[in-house]
Amino acid sequence: MQKNGNSPTLSVVVPVYNSSGDLKHCLAALAASEFKNFEVVIVDDGSTEEVKTLVDVHGFTYLRIAGPGGPARARNRGVALARGFYVVFVDADVCLHKDALSRFAEVFQADSRIDAVIGSYDDAPAKKNFLSQYKNLFHHYVHQQSSGEVITFWSGCGAIRRELFLTSGGFDEQRYRRPAIEDIELGTWLTAAGHKIILDPRIKGKHLKRWTAWSLLKTDIFDRGIPWTRLMLRARTIANTLNVKPIQRVSVILTCIAWLALVVSFWWAKALLALLPLLIVVMLLNLDFYRFFLKRAGFWFTVRVVPLHWLYFSYCAFCFVWGTLLHCVVRDNAGPRQTVQPLGPDAR
Repeated sequence: MQKNGNSPTLSVVVPVYNSSGDLKHCLAALAASEFKNFEVVIVDDGSTEEVKTLVDVHGFTYLRIAGPGGPARARNRGVALARGFYVVFVDADVCLHKDALSRFAEVFQADSRIDAVIGSYDDAPAKKNFLSQYKNLFHHYVHQQSSGEVITFWSGCGAIRRELFLTSGGFDEQRYRRPAIEDIELGTWLTAAGHKIILDPRIKGKHLKRWTAWSLLKTDIFDRGIPWTRLMLRARTIANTLNVKPIQRVSVILTCIAWLALVVSFWWAKALLALLPLLIVVMLLNLDFYRFFLKRAGFWFTVRVVPLHWLYFSYCAFCFVWGTLLHCVVRDNAGPRQTVQPLGPDAR
């Protein structure tokens, strides 16, 4: 594996704004890594809580910037300070498994054509309330089913060649001034230029976040769904991986038709006859998803997952419609902030 002189192989960059309780566990997990040739750069985005003392305990590098200005900017500042050949991004509320950094290094070493790698949450979320278990296990399931080449990037647990990150302009800190899809956007432009990103489901981290109804809806709709729709329209491509595979798209369409049938039934009762078949088809399309929850969390948990999953399909449709309207009204056809150069024949 290539390295820059005496520089570490991996530089782990962790942005943080407050969340000192989660950060303490995140740093302890990094300190316990079985991989040793790495450094850690913690970027404090203007926290009002004490962060530096937590970092100093482990001897990691601490950088404080005026903020908050969003994790995209914080990560960019961290990469500028990093010395590793590869940069690993980890959220402050994620505890990497002991073998995660080793697996990142192994993937890059095994194939020089790989430019970036992303991992997955594990199947044991830290918070035990229903929404936290549902949301984190949902994420785990999607990533575990999507091994191989993808057209996205994930900064919660992802690594990239530092030189490529810098030459591509990094995360768009102007467009994304709060947590959103800055990582998905970067991955979109990189893969469009011919760079290779893979998902290795063996690389895992434990998510510490506690989800509530408001945080789930806000994140899925305003921080993910709507901006992702606008990104796909700007990029003129429809994602076909992770949670936007054909089955999910069909499920969204059928769920919308089911809602339409329900509304029409107020004037024409026979419309209800279409409702049950539609819901059955959606169930069958997502049977493997429900089996996963049944095996992992039991019958009663899965019963509660089903309507929440249908709600998810419903607001996915809303995100697509609203995101499309915003795209048309704002007329945002901008591509990457800095052009990502396509790979040439001698790029490797």
